[in-house]
Amino acid sequence: MIWIIAHFLAVCVGISLGLIGGGGSILAVPILVYVLGVPLKSAIAMSLVTVGAVSLIGIIPHWLQNHVNFQTAALFSPSAMLGAYIGARLASLPIVTPTLQHILFVIVMFVASYFMIQNSHHKSAANVKLDVRQPSAELELSPNTYKNIHRWVTIPAEGLGVGIITGMVGIGGGFMIIPTLVLLGNTPIKEAIGTSLVIMTFKSVTGFAGYFGHVPIDVNLMLSFTLAAGLGMLLGAYLTRFVEAQQLETGFGYFVIAIAIFMLLKW
Repeated sequence: MIWIIAHFLAVCVGISLGLIGGGGSILAVPILVYVLGVPLKSAIAMSLVTVGAVSLIGIIPHWLQNHVNFQTAALFSPSAMLGAYIGARLASLPIVTPTLQHILFVIVMFVASYFMIQNSHHKSAANVKLDVRQPSAELELSPNTYKNIHRWVTIPAEGLGVGIITGMVGIGGGFMIIPTLVLLGNTPIKEAIGTSLVIMTFKSVTGFAGYFGHVPIDVNLMLSFTLAAGLGMLLGAYLTRFVEAQQLETGFGYFVIAIAIFMLLKW
């Protein structure tokens, strides 16, 4: 019965990624830890596989709608991948105890909830701008102006920071990447969501590589959980036709706060 409940919740993880482009690990890690009894370090490592695989699936519908900017992803991804590996290796050290990692996870959850609530407002404003933007703006990569040089430096630096957080606690997906792409990369919001999935896929790979061989992994559970989340992603991508994601993101942000409080009380 617990297995069924956990995998139903895994579908919800995928729906979250499909609808709002984030929130995968924020849900996956507590489910693995508190519902299935997986140790925290193992849960974080397994969640990276789940989020990475589900993000890969989610790229397809966004790519078909021309909502993926691979040029921007190529600028953000390398530093994010490096950061994820560094964060995972740091988290694998004995000095980083489960208690410390748990505290960091909860702190990042509170930060994530803030970003999610703020992102919902940014998305509303961005959608209005999209109506008058002809054509959709893309990240200008010409290094001839100070503004573009600033982007060349800032976006990879942000990628490194996001990657380290992802490797350390498993969180650091769309809620941090999307506003960076919109505000620094001048990327339309729908394109930012699709592009963030590419970035999450790559950094999840290196994050898991940093954990592999250093923490126990239940491969069968990881694969079944990922499959359920993948189905949820397809459902979430379909529901975007009927649901305003920014409205859901505000509510989800407050829901994350509730989960963080629960984790504090449960520990």
